[in-house]
Amino acid sequence: MFARIVEFVPKAEKKEDLIKTLRQDILPILRKQSGFLEIMPFDPEIKNEKAIVITLWTQKYEAEKYARETFPEVEVILKPFLTSTITTKMYKVETSVCKHLTETLIQAA
Repeated sequence: MFARIVEFVPKAEKKEDLIKTLRQDILPILRKQSGFLEIMPFDPEIKNEKAIVITLWTQKYEAEKYARETFPEVEVILKPFLTSTITTKMYKVETSVCKHLTETLIQAA
Protein backbone atom coordinates (compact mmCIF):
# COMPACT_ATOMS: atom_id res chain seq x y z
CA MET A 1 0.00 0.00 0.00
CA PHE A 2 1.18 3.51 -0.81
CA ALA A 3 0.22 6.93 0.47
CA ARG A 4 0.28 10.26 -1.33
CA ILE A 5 0.54 13.13 1.10
CA VAL A 6 -0.65 16.47 -0.19
CA GLU A 7 0.00 19.66 1.79
CA PHE A 8 -1.33 23.17 1.25
CA VAL A 9 -2.50 26.21 3.20
CA PRO A 10 -6.25 26.75 2.77
CA LYS A 11 -7.91 30.15 2.82
CA ALA A 12 -9.64 30.40 6.22
CA GLU A 13 -12.72 32.05 4.75
CA LYS A 14 -13.07 29.27 2.15
CA LYS A 15 -12.87 26.30 4.53
CA GLU A 16 -16.50 25.18 4.17
CA ASP A 17 -16.36 25.57 0.37
CA LEU A 18 -13.15 23.55 0.29
CA ILE A 19 -14.70 20.69 2.26
CA LYS A 20 -17.78 20.75 0.02
CA THR A 21 -15.55 20.65 -3.07
CA LEU A 22 -13.55 17.74 -1.66
CA ARG A 23 -16.76 15.78 -1.14
CA GLN A 24 -18.63 16.71 -4.29
CA ASP A 25 -15.89 17.13 -6.89
CA ILE A 26 -12.63 15.52 -5.85
CA LEU A 27 -13.85 12.37 -4.11
CA PRO A 28 -15.78 11.19 -7.20
CA ILE A 29 -12.64 11.71 -9.30
CA LEU A 30 -10.59 9.67 -6.82
CA ARG A 31 -13.14 6.86 -6.67
CA LYS A 32 -12.81 6.39 -10.44
CA GLN A 33 -9.04 5.86 -10.16
CA SER A 34 -7.66 2.35 -10.32
CA GLY A 35 -6.06 1.40 -7.01
CA PHE A 36 -7.57 4.21 -4.94
CA LEU A 37 -8.49 3.05 -1.44
CA GLU A 38 -9.22 6.01 0.83
CA ILE A 39 -8.83 9.73 1.41
CA MET A 40 -8.04 11.20 4.83
CA PRO A 41 -8.14 15.01 5.04
CA PHE A 42 -6.61 16.68 8.10
CA ASP A 43 -7.95 20.17 8.79
CA PRO A 44 -5.56 22.50 10.65
CA GLU A 45 -6.84 23.99 13.88
CA ILE A 46 -4.52 26.98 13.57
CA LYS A 47 -5.19 29.60 10.90
CA ASN A 48 -2.57 29.70 8.11
CA GLU A 49 -1.25 26.25 9.03
CA LYS A 50 -0.93 23.57 6.36
CA ALA A 51 -3.76 21.19 5.71
CA ILE A 52 -2.76 17.61 4.95
CA VAL A 53 -4.65 15.20 2.73
CA ILE A 54 -3.55 11.58 2.58
CA THR A 55 -4.77 9.27 -0.14
CA LEU A 56 -4.11 5.55 0.07
CA TRP A 57 -3.40 3.41 -2.99
CA THR A 58 -2.97 -0.31 -3.51
CA GLN A 59 0.11 0.03 -5.71
CA LYS A 60 2.75 2.70 -6.22
CA TYR A 61 2.30 2.76 -9.99
CA GLU A 62 -1.42 3.54 -9.57
CA ALA A 63 -0.66 6.50 -7.31
CA GLU A 64 1.99 7.69 -9.77
CA LYS A 65 -0.43 7.38 -12.69
CA TYR A 66 -3.00 9.45 -10.79
CA ALA A 67 -0.35 12.05 -9.94
CA ARG A 68 0.74 12.28 -13.55
CA GLU A 69 -2.59 12.06 -15.40
CA THR A 70 -5.36 13.27 -13.08
CA PHE A 71 -3.90 15.33 -10.23
CA PRO A 72 -3.24 18.37 -12.47
CA GLU A 73 -7.04 18.57 -12.93
CA VAL A 74 -7.53 18.31 -9.14
CA GLU A 75 -4.98 21.10 -8.58
CA VAL A 76 -7.02 23.41 -10.80
CA ILE A 77 -10.15 22.63 -8.75
CA LEU A 78 -8.34 23.28 -5.45
CA LYS A 79 -6.47 26.44 -6.44
CA PRO A 80 -9.24 28.98 -5.59
CA PHE A 81 -9.31 27.69 -2.00
CA LEU A 82 -5.57 27.91 -1.29
CA THR A 83 -3.06 30.52 -0.20
CA SER A 84 -0.02 28.37 -1.03
CA THR A 85 1.24 26.01 -3.65
CA ILE A 86 0.52 22.32 -3.25
CA THR A 87 3.32 19.97 -2.27
CA THR A 88 3.13 16.20 -2.58
CA LYS A 89 5.12 13.28 -1.24
CA MET A 90 4.85 9.52 -1.67
CA TYR A 91 5.38 6.92 1.05
CA LYS A 92 5.17 3.19 1.29
CA VAL A 93 2.74 2.32 4.08
CA GLU A 94 4.28 -0.16 6.47
CA THR A 95 1.25 -2.40 6.78
CA SER A 96 2.87 -4.74 9.30
CA VAL A 97 2.21 -2.13 11.99
CA CYS A 98 -1.20 -1.14 10.62
CA LYS A 99 -2.89 -4.53 10.68
CA HIS A 100 -6.32 -3.20 11.69
CA LEU A 101 -6.25 -0.56 8.93
CA THR A 102 -5.17 -3.08 6.33
CA GLU A 103 -7.90 -5.55 7.32
CA THR A 104 -10.54 -2.82 7.29
CA LEU A 105 -9.51 -1.62 3.82
CA ILE A 106 -9.52 -5.17 2.47
CA GLN A 107 -13.02 -5.78 3.85
CA ALA A 108 -14.29 -2.50 2.39
CA ALA A 109 -13.00 -3.29 -1.11
